[in-house]
Amino acid sequence: MPGKSGIERLRNTQYFRKVDYYLIVPIFLITVIGLYVLNQVLKDGYEAYPNNLYRQIGAAVIGMVITAFLCAMDTQILRVFGWVVYGVSLFLLILVPIDGYDLSWKWGADSWLNLPVIGNVQPSELMKIGLAMAAGDIFERIHQKQVTVLKGIGLLALTYGPPMLLILSQPDFGTGMVIVASFVCIVFVLGLKYRYFLLATSGIIVIGLPLVWNFYLKDYQKKRILPLIFEGTDPKGEWNLIQSKAAIASGGLTGNHTGVIVTVPVKESDFIYSATSEHLGFIGTTALIVLAFFFLCRCLYVAAKASRPAYSYMIVGLTASFAFHYIENMGMAVGLLPITGIPLPFVSYGGTAMLVNFISFGIILNISMELKSN
Repeated sequence: MPGKSGIERLRNTQYFRKVDYYLIVPIFLITVIGLYVLNQVLKDGYEAYPNNLYRQIGAAVIGMVITAFLCAMDTQILRVFGWVVYGVSLFLLILVPIDGYDLSWKWGADSWLNLPVIGNVQPSELMKIGLAMAAGDIFERIHQKQVTVLKGIGLLALTYGPPMLLILSQPDFGTGMVIVASFVCIVFVLGLKYRYFLLATSGIIVIGLPLVWNFYLKDYQKKRILPLIFEGTDPKGEWNLIQSKAAIASGGLTGNHTGVIVTVPVKESDFIYSATSEHLGFIGTTALIVLAFFFLCRCLYVAAKASRPAYSYMIVGLTASFAFHYIENMGMAVGLLPITGIPLPFVSYGGTAMLVNFISFGIILNISMELKSN
């Protein structure tokens, strides 16, 4: 029954039969692939090895525990949980520019907090979950006419405005794009007529892109985009992409077995897809793409069958975030999309990203289990 408590669900002998293995298996396999590739990358020239690998494994294990906890949670609590995540994330985002800890010299953006015991944390990663869940709640109220459309738009503006301003001021344009993509996908499934959707999207592109290009993007960010249109405009800036393509090509069918490793900057995170190709070859990258695609399709299936509109909107927002990460990370590695600092979910190095990915996964899995309980 939908109202059954989390403890009762755990005690139920049918609990494990309710688990959606169509979601669990691909994520487990993707995580294993990621840890294997990271082990190959980190042991080659990283002084912190193997401690950095142990931290990543620890983050994955903790993430799995969090997923199990979220699955045991009563689904009805998810709406409250989403607003709690939003509030905590907003508070942490406010702390980012005033805490005195700045990594902009290294990553080009001041997006991290250095918390006691926990270490480096990127609040914008957690905010992606909070916004998707909060938006799901607001859109359900609009859908069920609990609030007027005008009031709903006002609530959305108040919800999205502060965190977006804080994230873009860091500046973290990549995360901003993920949030926008997630919001657009939720609006799309809300039932907005296609012509209005296309008109609004065209307007944003025609009006927004020139403003972003002229007043927001910095020179180094523009140099990442220009080579996609005019190849050879910045040979120095294109070096990362050239090396990434070389690493992908060196993988062949089953991986590079020559012992000569191609040097690619940030290979453990931003360019982890090129490392996957280098160490596992065409077979490995194909397996990764198929697993990710199957996982995303299964998420959308769960969204279509969810018992409440809010759950559907939440899953669509979280799935859109996953999809944007997969498409952008893989696309930039092969030169189809601009180079950004967006990691590959469950594969790239980074404790915060790994934990956030498993939190999102746990929310989706919780709603999926509710379907089998009915």
